[in-house]
Amino acid sequence: MTDVAALLDRARAWLAEDPDDQTRAELEQLVADVDAGADPADLADRFDGTLEFGTAGLRGALGAGPNRMNRVVVTRAAAGLAAYLRDQGTTPGSSVVIGYDARRNSDVFARDTAEVMTGAGLKALLLPRPLPTPVLAFAIRELGCVAGVMVTASHNPPQDNGYKVYLGDGSQIVPPADAGIAERIAAVGPLGEVPRGPAGTVLSEDVVNRYLDTVAGLAEDGPRDLDLVYTPLHGVGGASAVQVLETAGFAAPRVVTEQEQPDPAFPTVAFPNPEEPGAMDLALALAERVGADLVVANDPDADRCAAAVPGPHGWRMLRGDEVGALLADHLLRRGTKGTYATSIVSSSLLGRMAQAAGQPYAETLTGFKWIGRVDGLAFGYEEALGYCVDPEHVRDKDGISALLLLCELAAGAKAEGRTLIDLLDDIAVEHGLHATDQLSVRVTDVGQIAAAMDRLRATPPTSLGGLAVEQVDDLAQGSAELPPTEGLRYRLAEGGRVVVRPSGTEPKLKCYLEVVVPVSGPDGVEAARISAAGRLDALRNDIKAAAGI
Repeated sequence: MTDVAALLDRARAWLAEDPDDQTRAELEQLVADVDAGADPADLADRFDGTLEFGTAGLRGALGAGPNRMNRVVVTRAAAGLAAYLRDQGTTPGSSVVIGYDARRNSDVFARDTAEVMTGAGLKALLLPRPLPTPVLAFAIRELGCVAGVMVTASHNPPQDNGYKVYLGDGSQIVPPADAGIAERIAAVGPLGEVPRGPAGTVLSEDVVNRYLDTVAGLAEDGPRDLDLVYTPLHGVGGASAVQVLETAGFAAPRVVTEQEQPDPAFPTVAFPNPEEPGAMDLALALAERVGADLVVANDPDADRCAAAVPGPHGWRMLRGDEVGALLADHLLRRGTKGTYATSIVSSSLLGRMAQAAGQPYAETLTGFKWIGRVDGLAFGYEEALGYCVDPEHVRDKDGISALLLLCELAAGAKAEGRTLIDLLDDIAVEHGLHATDQLSVRVTDVGQIAAAMDRLRATPPTSLGGLAVEQVDDLAQGSAELPPTEGLRYRLAEGGRVVVRPSGTEPKLKCYLEVVVPVSGPDGVEAARISAAGRLDALRNDIKAAAGI
């Protein structure tokens, strides 16, 4: 039962520190309502712990209180990061670069961060305007910074914002840095005692243009005839994607007008994530009307890339694993040497492709915070539409450079009278058809996720989708290859696989499915696809029953 008096005391103490007129007014109204006898549930939720700082930094709904994204939480996060950098021996006057997208308050949170950094004796460099996350990742290395901060919630719902932290190598933080920063955030005293300086230096467009030129330079000489439909999904990728394509010699894409300009309300989509049902409807409808060759999309901060292709039964979205295989094949055929890496929830196909080409392969935990740190990385991807095709310059997923290379690949295929589907068929003939799918269950009570994981551990399935479970890996135990993480991996007969894990950023339980079907030759691909679809359906039904979701 909520101790209303204690809750109101905490809320009033928060009000005394809050520098933001909007959140202060919001909280004052809530306090007055609860004081007058209203249901305290909303107020209690805002003060139910603090927004947790982890390897994804911070991410949550905007609003007043320690369990929301707001200027108090961001100021404390910035002060904690500055203290961590100081304790790691960072030289005073070293630079921290700060980027932000077009979500609500992103620019405000970026300015607060800059003032805290300068107050701590560091140099704050602000990107000149709302820009894609990969520009920030590029700028860290390009400008020799000791850290970078990106204010973004990526593809989360409109009410959210977030705070992503990178260190000087240009990669997102991983343990133990996340815990070290979290400890220092917790140790920050009263907000009024946090030193603040000037709002840093706003960088010129020069660093943005260097990024765009670097990306455009990834495309080699070749065909450029491609009728392209593009959408930035109301995010910040539009101008960058169009400029890169034109610099590389492509005609300007047909941009979905309704989604062309950044808009924090994301008015045309339920969720601004190209993986979500309906998010790509406007782009696909435009492509159908004009007879386009390819549809490409970025998520709102443009670190992810989605694609759709025409087929005999209409337009279809390519899975992240399919785009990953296409890009990997493209780079391998170019002779790009180094380690090809992906995450444990992505297809096993990349490993087969790398082995056949005589290149090293690595498997990591989910997230580019791990993939970006692979030694000798040449290419990395994860099934959630994230691709790193130029780790020398951006050690993170980059939806702009991935989009360009996919267009280069599609134009080359078109010049030969072929499509991306034909290229996927070639890969299937060579390596077997690796078909993947995902079961994603959104919950209102996160306790349901823990209950499902407990159920699977207590009663492990012996077969899934008609395939025997040959090995169960409890990922929470860790291994010589992987740090511990909450999840279970089932290795199945005939190369099949199921991985079950909670989402790191949303209240979802995710089950990643894969089956491998041999292909007898070019004429056998369609039969293999039909067989694989049936096996994936059976896998989905069985894991859903076993988890009780």
